[in-house]
This record gives sequence, structure tokens and C-alpha cells, in this order.
Amino acid sequence: MPDEARTLPGVSYVMPVLNEVTHVRAAVDSLLDQDYEGPFEVTLALGPSMDGTTELVEELAAVDPRIHVVDNVVGSTPAGLNLAIRASQYPIVVRVDAHSVLPRDYARIAVETIIATGADNVGGLMDAQGTTAFERAVARAYGSRIGLGGTKLHVGGEAGPAETVYLGVFQRQRLLEVGLFDEGIKRGQDWELNRRLRSTGGTVWFTPRLKVTYRPRPNLYRLARQFVSTGVWRGELARRFPASNGVRYFAPPVMVVAVAIGLLLGIAGIVQAAVGAAPWLLIGFAAPAFYVLIVIVAALLWGRRDGFRSFLWFLVVLPCIHFCWGIGFVLGYLSLTRNITVHTGR
Repeated sequence: MPDEARTLPGVSYVMPVLNEVTHVRAAVDSLLDQDYEGPFEVTLALGPSMDGTTELVEELAAVDPRIHVVDNVVGSTPAGLNLAIRASQYPIVVRVDAHSVLPRDYARIAVETIIATGADNVGGLMDAQGTTAFERAVARAYGSRIGLGGTKLHVGGEAGPAETVYLGVFQRQRLLEVGLFDEGIKRGQDWELNRRLRSTGGTVWFTPRLKVTYRPRPNLYRLARQFVSTGVWRGELARRFPASNGVRYFAPPVMVVAVAIGLLLGIAGIVQAAVGAAPWLLIGFAAPAFYVLIVIVAALLWGRRDGFRSFLWFLVVLPCIHFCWGIGFVLGYLSLTRNITVHTGR
């Protein structure tokens, strides 16, 4: 082993896995193929899967002693992350998503950045990449400023302190100091953990040098379910921590309310016209019409880059993201969902 490798801190990759038979092998292979020269281990927190994931994970662990498996009976992402972190041993913890494929230089760049900046958490860009026309439309929406709010972790930006980052490479000791992930938060646990790191004097650092390939949901149903759940938890977090939320989180719910009210007013205007009254309430249709115009312009700017079929899907995907997230936010913020813990978005 080279002298430089002997001085590098060990790295523990931690990955919660549940019903991910399609993606988990590629995700694990990207970890084993890292060019980081320090010691490493891979810990998979295996949830109660029913699609062959369990057998595949056991097969991967059987052929490589660096891969360890812990049972995540609860099945949730934060519970799995905490189990994997506690079962790991090295001072650098790399969070990995089963839908993600890490580039070969990911761990090396992340550790270099932590050493150079002293940051508690380092992360980069979620580079969504699709294989079908639908997935490419979703990926394009993710990477556009109108899709997910234009944050650095989606559209990129200059290196520096950030509110939150995609996935994250952590100093293990700081994770333990702030209490690991909150297992009561099923989505948005990254943001909430980073909030605690920053509130205790730590630094969350974004670097565009880290770019992780992310595979979007493969169909409209799963996309809608994902964003309703994401919105519910974002609304819940906004209610719990009102001082920590930017204006951009409220844009989708405001848009949903505005379009809904506009449609109701417009329908009332039709009734006015039907009974012979002045149909001045038809002006309500201006709100949904304006939103439709925004979607069309966005599709022309971003959606058409991947071909005509993706362009057509973009016209559907963007409203799906906005409305599902916005409706979920309203439900979460007003505590209108009966059992928030069921919203995992899987």
C-alpha cells in the first residue's frame, strides 16, 4: 500500500435498500470501482423487500467481504441509514442512494474537500439521467430552474457553504454528536440533519466537482407518489421549523391554491353568464391560463432538448411535480394527513 494511502481516512459507504432490485447492483458496483486509495467498506441496510432485492444483496455480500448487510426491519430510509452508520467503523461516512451511481472520483474529491474546508458535510449535484422518454422528461424538469426551485444541488453553482446538499459525505464524529438522522422524518431527513449541523456551528459545503447520476422514477404514478410524499414532509418541516424555510418552499403551494381558486372563480363566471349576469368572475381563468403558459414556455426552453416524445411528457411531468408537491405541502403544513409516517414516496 502506498504511503499516501496509509494516511488517508477510511471511508464507510452506507446505503438503505428496499425493493431496489433494478438499481442496487449498479449502485454497489460504483462504490467498489472508486479510485479512492484509502480503506473502505460498504454497509447495506436491507429493508423487507419483495422483489428479489434480498437475494441479490446477499449474493453481493457473499462474493465480496467488504460488503456488509444489516437488517432494517423498520424499512425506512433514516432508520436504515442510522443502522448502517452504527455498524460501520471509518471516520468518513458516505451516504449512497440505491438509485444513484457514484462517479469513480467521488470519494476522493469529497475527502479532499473535507480536509481542505473542515466541513462537516460535503455534497454536490444530483445529475438526473433518464433512459426512456418519460424519464428524460423528469430528469430535464429536475435540472431546470422551474422544476425543483433552482437550488445548487439540482442546477449547480459555485462551491461554498450551502443550506443542504445531495446525499452527503460526513465526518462520522459530527454525525454522532448531533444524533444521526431523525428516524421520525421519513423524507427530508437530509435537510433536517444539515439544519442541526449548521445550528451547532458546523458547515455544509457544496462543490460542483461532485456529480452523482440519479435515476428518476419510471412512470407517472410513482413520480406523483414521490412528490406528494416529498411535499407532505416539506410542509411538516416548514411547520416544525418556521425560521429555517426559504420563500421558494412556498411557491408550489401558493401556485396550487391560486390555480384552484382561479378555476372555481372561472366556473362561477360561466354560471353568471348562463343566468344572464355580467360574467366578471371569468377573470379567474387568468390564473390557470397563466400557469399553462409557464408550462409551455418551460417545455420549449428545456423539454424539447430530448426529442418530441420527451417534450410531450415534459408538459405532463412538470405540472405533476408542481401540483403533487404543492398539494402535499398544504396537507403537511396544515396537519391534514392522518398518518404522516406512511408517506415515504417509494
